[in-house]
Amino acid sequence: MTTSMYERLGGHETLKVAVAVFYTRVIADPLLAPYFAGIDLARLRAHQAAFLTVAMGGPDVFAGRSLEDAHEGLTITGEAFDAMIDHLDFALTDVGVDPGDVDELIARVRPFRELVVARSE
Repeated sequence: MTTSMYERLGGHETLKVAVAVFYTRVIADPLLAPYFAGIDLARLRAHQAAFLTVAMGGPDVFAGRSLEDAHEGLTITGEAFDAMIDHLDFALTDVGVDPGDVDELIARVRPFRELVVARSE
């Protein structure tokens, strides 16, 4: 039986810590912080963990809106999306995820750019 990336990386516990590190960095970033003003970060962390769980081949526990619907009207720039990817890379590395697995997950997430970045970008 093949082991999913989700299982290889330690499942929910590892992901929970990585997402916490990720959002600590994101809200400290002057470019990104304005996007999260007034946002329920606990809820957002749960959504992010569920999204990444699916991206890592774990159980499909994501019950939120589509990425496109969730980001519509937020005028997210390509620069902001790239900064988020950089913070995700750092957070995964910081919690001890193997660099090859980090690269693989980033490669799985990067194509969602077209659903997140504002159409006028």
